[in-house]
Amino acid sequence: MGTSMSLTTYRDSIEQAVSAISSLLHADYRLSRRSMALLLLQGDAEIEEMVKQREGKRFEQISELLAAARANFDTAPSYAISLDRQRQAERLLSGVMRQAQTRSFTISTRLDGITTNLFTGLPILLAVLYFGLYKFVGEFGAGTVVDFLEEHVFEAYINPFVNAWVAAYIPWAPLQELLAMEYGIVTLGLRYAIAIILPIVGSFFLVFSVIEDTGYLPRLALLVDRVFKAIGLNGRAVIPMTLGFGCDTMATLVSRTLETRRERIISTFLLALAIPCSAQLGVILALMAGQPRALLVWVLFMVAVFLFIGYLTAKVLPGERPSFYMELPPLRLPRLANVLTKTYTRMQWYLLEVLPLFIFASILIWVGRLTGVFDAIIKMMGPLMNALGLPESAGEAFLFGFFRRDYGAAGLYDLDKAGLLSPRQLVVASATLTLFVPCIAQFVLMVKERGAKTAVAIFGFIFPFAFVAGYVLNALLKAFGW
Repeated sequence: MGTSMSLTTYRDSIEQAVSAISSLLHADYRLSRRSMALLLLQGDAEIEEMVKQREGKRFEQISELLAAARANFDTAPSYAISLDRQRQAERLLSGVMRQAQTRSFTISTRLDGITTNLFTGLPILLAVLYFGLYKFVGEFGAGTVVDFLEEHVFEAYINPFVNAWVAAYIPWAPLQELLAMEYGIVTLGLRYAIAIILPIVGSFFLVFSVIEDTGYLPRLALLVDRVFKAIGLNGRAVIPMTLGFGCDTMATLVSRTLETRRERIISTFLLALAIPCSAQLGVILALMAGQPRALLVWVLFMVAVFLFIGYLTAKVLPGERPSFYMELPPLRLPRLANVLTKTYTRMQWYLLEVLPLFIFASILIWVGRLTGVFDAIIKMMGPLMNALGLPESAGEAFLFGFFRRDYGAAGLYDLDKAGLLSPRQLVVASATLTLFVPCIAQFVLMVKERGAKTAVAIFGFIFPFAFVAGYVLNALLKAFGW
């Protein structure tokens, strides 16, 4: 094994690090020192523990050298080593092998070609988005189910009962407002979480589980690989990006699977900026279901922002052009047991993790209103809302968005239901709120995964950019007479 590895020549930075590490290895190992150095550089935990035991005090110097060597790489050393091996293997094979130009036209290979080819794969993707997101999540989940729970359950029975019970048995007005009335835990927090957000999240998780179980996601990764490379990512990033449409916080955690730090930063940034979570997306789709022109403007604007900011970020952040290799699993019909299990697991996560945040947000709003801070902030946001062409009351939705993006989207739902938003205002409000700062949970995870400096820098860019972009969009729509 040691001899075979010595035949492979790596880039200078790897060879220098391997040579320096090898010179510090004095104990006896079954593998060559070069092989051991390569495994140490790649972070093999078992080898590292073995070296620590056998080298004794010398391991401190080895550990310092490893840390210094890894810091010199833009990518993970394991990724750089694998990439160099792949390139050298391709060079060797190209000189001794010729691949026969034969194809097996099975149903599976035909479907692979259809789903990954740009001209046929794009219509398939649009069909998946239309029937899966727009029709099922937007119209059925965010329309039919939400309307039933909102109007026929909460507004007809639960909210009147809670308001009457609180008014009859709790004499203290501030406590009444904490539990019920306009901003209470039950009448606002639980209503948003259960009647508005839960059906949307549930319908999205169901659709996503079906798509995931068919094996379509890897093919989608191949389809968008070329576009993603223009924004510093590769096709593999479609996994966290797609998960972001379910929950940006969960997607930020999944982005750690990307190979390079540069890709992880870009994906985290774009998730925080331009990817709406399932609840936010579902509410927006429901609001614009009857106005296809408004929905088209919102979609085109968000795609433009995603690609433009991603392109600029890729130019600003240094690093190599990402490469992409992925094995395609066979396409198959989704299995009902798999789909239900995945949907149930994700719904369980939602109820355990997100529902308490809605209750906590209601308490914060109650404190803010009790102290006058809430009303003062909304008043301060008045000129900003006017600059966007929105009513001052829209400031509440953006204030809600500080706690959770989907909480803010639910605020837009109430505004539109009250007839306070025109089609242009609806597009501007939806676009600005989509670009708005990440929710508290996502920001905390960004700090944990990418570091406080990177998270604060992302937050510092997104906050003003969202309003500038909304202002520009409003001006453009006005200029075109809308």
